Amino acid sequence: MHVILGASGKIGRTTIAALRKAGAPVRAVLRDPSQAPAFSELGCEIAIADLNDRQALAAAMSGAHSVQVICPVDIRADHAHSRIQGLIDSLAEALASANPQTILAISDYGAEQSSGTGVTLLFYALEARLRKLDSRLIFLRSAEHMENWGRLAKVAAESDRLPSFYHPLTKLLPTVSAFDVGAIAAELLLEDKNTKLRIVHAEGPQRYTPNDVAAAIGFLTGREVVALPVPQTEWQAALMRAGLSEGYAKLLVELYVAHNAGRIDAEPGVGEIWRGKTELIDALRPLLAASS
Repeated sequence: MHVILGASGKIGRTTIAALRKAGAPVRAVLRDPSQAPAFSELGCEIAIADLNDRQALAAAMSGAHSVQVICPVDIRADHAHSRIQGLIDSLAEALASANPQTILAISDYGAEQSSGTGVTLLFYALEARLRKLDSRLIFLRSAEHMENWGRLAKVAAESDRLPSFYHPLTKLLPTVSAFDVGAIAAELLLEDKNTKLRIVHAEGPQRYTPNDVAAAIGFLTGREVVALPVPQTEWQAALMRAGLSEGYAKLLVELYVAHNAGRIDAEPGVGEIWRGKTELIDALRPLLAASS
């Protein structure tokens, strides 16, 4: 039995669809019971649990051969770091109780670094906590999701300007579609190699610059779109205007600084790199179509 936490998200849904297509048994863990029918139609068992409820989580994982975990981040939480640390502790205790043979954790590029990476430090904490468990571990470190450009892509489609926190505009960035991450996760769960720790980096077929993103948006909208760097002094205010809490905005500012310094990448000489098939323009196309 494969137990998938975060079943309703892009990654979870894609993992589940691939596992069910392969005929593998799946238990989808949901927080909202109203989402259950869609997963029942796929042939999944259903468990209802909140990540903060350790007993419900442990029950949801009962009898699991493997568990796929992901820690959601509340961008509006005032104390984002402490909130996520609490979720990590709750999750790890539930996993220790269930003791599945394999745990696949959705992690992040740069998760091996212990300081100065903002939001990515949460994934460092997740990996460190899971290493204390007896289960075999797969850390699936994901490059930034192409879909994260969605909100800015809509702004660019209306204004012909793509704001970028990445400097310079010619910087090649590792990115991947969230749906490809879910598909890779399913492949890894089905392989289930007998290794205590496996680290896999997931990114797309090629890397893109902010200028490439602007060009893709321009191609899809039939407009001339240019990327413009946002001065670092304006990052915090811009992120908070977009609805992020002050604490989460600070974590993102630190992450962008680390990105621009070249610190967020596949860990050199460690693990494997698996490449998704989705090109940036194909990830952006449905996002822009939805806004038109």
